[in-house]
Amino acid sequence: MTEISAFLASQPLLALFLTIAIGYLLGAVSVKGLSLGSGAVLFVGLAVGAASPKLMLPGLIGNLGLLLFLYGVGIAYGAQFFRGLTTAEGMKANLAALIAVGAALGLTLAAAHWLPGIDLPHALGAFAGAGTSTAALQAALAVFGTAPATGYSMAYPIGVAVPILLLGLYNAWRKPRLSTVTPAALHVEEIEVTEFYVIGMTLAAAARSLPPGISIVAIRRGHHNLVAEDSMCLERDDVLLVAGNDSALLHDVATRFGPAHPGRMVHDRKDLDYERFFISSPAVAGLQLGQLHIPKELQARILHLRRADADLQLTPQRTLEFGDRIGVLAPRASFPALRKLFGDSVRGTGEISYLSIGVGVTLGLAFGAIHWPLPLLGHLSLGFAGLLLVALLLGRQRRTGMFQWAMPISANLVLRNFGLTLFLAVVGISSGATFAATFAESGMLYLLLGSAIVSVMVIVTMLVALAVFRLPFDSVAGIVAGATGNPAILAFANRIAPTDRPDVGYAMIFPSMTVLKILLVQLVGILAK
Repeated sequence: MTEISAFLASQPLLALFLTIAIGYLLGAVSVKGLSLGSGAVLFVGLAVGAASPKLMLPGLIGNLGLLLFLYGVGIAYGAQFFRGLTTAEGMKANLAALIAVGAALGLTLAAAHWLPGIDLPHALGAFAGAGTSTAALQAALAVFGTAPATGYSMAYPIGVAVPILLLGLYNAWRKPRLSTVTPAALHVEEIEVTEFYVIGMTLAAAARSLPPGISIVAIRRGHHNLVAEDSMCLERDDVLLVAGNDSALLHDVATRFGPAHPGRMVHDRKDLDYERFFISSPAVAGLQLGQLHIPKELQARILHLRRADADLQLTPQRTLEFGDRIGVLAPRASFPALRKLFGDSVRGTGEISYLSIGVGVTLGLAFGAIHWPLPLLGHLSLGFAGLLLVALLLGRQRRTGMFQWAMPISANLVLRNFGLTLFLAVVGISSGATFAATFAESGMLYLLLGSAIVSVMVIVTMLVALAVFRLPFDSVAGIVAGATGNPAILAFANRIAPTDRPDVGYAMIFPSMTVLKILLVQLVGILAK
């Protein structure tokens, strides 16, 4: 054992990546749907640090990891964050989460004052762990040294398990109704024009009578398929290709023109064909569909948009992202020009602008380094909270002149997940030597404290959001996930509420509550000195 300890101490980078590898191996283990994910890296780091007390890793590595994580979060969720601050539902959601986090902090401070064996640094670490907030832990470490990491590590698994348990119990008890969601998958109908009252009508006039999301995309006339143009007039025996996201509504609407006649257009691709292209061009990514200009001579019509694993509805306000796949109906001769327009590079969807990252992170760190005067309290610097705020603003802007702030989704996930992994591994290894002794002495007390903190956070959020603001349960599930912070909680929320509302609620709440937790921990630290 002594030889292993000495070997690890002499090979810090080997120990770091060994911790990451074993951590992710254990984090993938699921017990009744509950897994720690990247959080397991922290516990493996604690074990490695306890086994090799002389193992030292530069704190700069952990800070770099947290920096990458927070910057990626800000860029990814900037638009949703600011939308949450301006819409009525977003403000209600943020207020519910703010009250809950404030109540959890009040319980934390009371425990530090009244419970024997738990001081303020360890209690704040438990607060950060119960809220699964690595950024709040970093703020506590900056104020109190390594002590908060112990409370964090013991409260962290409770911070993941309790919200999942409480959401599951409420869902089983109340069986709440969920908001209905229109499926976004593309459906088409081929309709022969036989109804006399539509003959002679222009396609523009016919389209005005269709519900949102339903459109005429092509017409077959004289054994040729043509892209639909507003000026075309309907003739008897024309065949229309009508597309939409709701198959039942699409069928009902399509029969206004005549009987279904499937196969004649879809099976004939000599004039028109359907192709999907990757969005990888910086000139297109960041544009709304209403702003996208496709040259008329290409005779192209956008039918479908897919992002990651989800099909999205086509609206003029829909913003195109790097890595999106856009489905287009056009003559095959137009495909090379369309490929050039959209980029259509799988490699391009994984590339990021290091110039933009360098400038964005510099701006964020500079803003976080500013010392803001507080009356009677001295000065407060935002630190990494300032970095997150700047990243949120840049994520909302997406592009400023030559700087492309937005990143492809896949690249953003890699960036922030790797950053979070580095931070957790370094914190675990650095705190492992003191963890075992503290756990043996006060471990059960920390588990109870972590359970109480996160239970208050979840229950208060649900009471305010459900009973006071009357928000739908699927939104509230996402708000709870955002207030408590761990992606595993969001994944569970998506399982019990399979709509898009949990993701929207999480995106609105997670950044603001991350900033709030950082500021609260820093403020408590200032007051405690």
